[in-house]
Amino acid sequence: MTTVAFRRAFLLAWLIPTLVAGSAAPSAWACGARSDCKIGDRLYRIRMPAGHDGKTPVGALVFSHGYRGSVRGAVESEGLAAMAKRWGVAIIATKSKGDGWALPGTPSNLAETGAAELAYFDRVLDDAAKRFPIDLKRVVATGFSAGGMMVWTLACHRSHRFAGFIPLAGTFWQPEPKTCTSPPASVVHIHGTKDRVVPLKGRPIGQAHQGDVATVLGMYKSYGGFEPKGRQKIRNLDCELSSNAAGHLLNYCAFLGGHTLSIRHIAIAWDMLKAAGKI
Repeated sequence: MTTVAFRRAFLLAWLIPTLVAGSAAPSAWACGARSDCKIGDRLYRIRMPAGHDGKTPVGALVFSHGYRGSVRGAVESEGLAAMAKRWGVAIIATKSKGDGWALPGTPSNLAETGAAELAYFDRVLDDAAKRFPIDLKRVVATGFSAGGMMVWTLACHRSHRFAGFIPLAGTFWQPEPKTCTSPPASVVHIHGTKDRVVPLKGRPIGQAHQGDVATVLGMYKSYGGFEPKGRQKIRNLDCELSSNAAGHLLNYCAFLGGHTLSIRHIAIAWDMLKAAGKI
């Protein structure tokens, strides 16, 4: 072999593994903020925190959209991305199979059990942890309006899969559950006192009726053994605080406003969970 041929062979031997290693992350991350992560006939999208090295485990904020929502709203929100960067977490945007989440008492099917949605979230978490460096012990569920209903359903039946729950302007459909099937967890519920889309007492939609927030909070207080811990004013939120012997939170934070999604409110709830040592 000539000197020139030897140098070429040496260069290729060094360069090929480097190119393969450099392409490992893109091939492993075949989906993300601008492309769907497919799981069967369902999907989700994920946005890793800006500047992430692709290896370090991070927590996640799992967002459930409102009626007729999409995955784009969460992953393309620069405000939410800025918060996620500060927290060092990923944003996972989930998607209902149709216009809305298939939950018990929903107008589209009063006999719905919600089992398909619970199975979907199990698959999302498992799939995301396989594709990305997600720390499953630091995953928080949040959602707005109908997405808030999805979050309450997860809190009641999949609490072991999340570090905490932040439902916004949404609870169960009637009849509200009398109890839950998974252990009590930390919940920070946020709602506008002048909300007319999902009023605090709910409203009828067809033959269905939205749940009553006070009834749900009362059920969960009893279920989890939560005791009052006073009130706290944070920005425009007036919060009723409670906790249980296990150190879990059940905080209800109201604001003078309507059916509004505020990233600042999510941040306040996140800080509450963090201060309690949940994330």
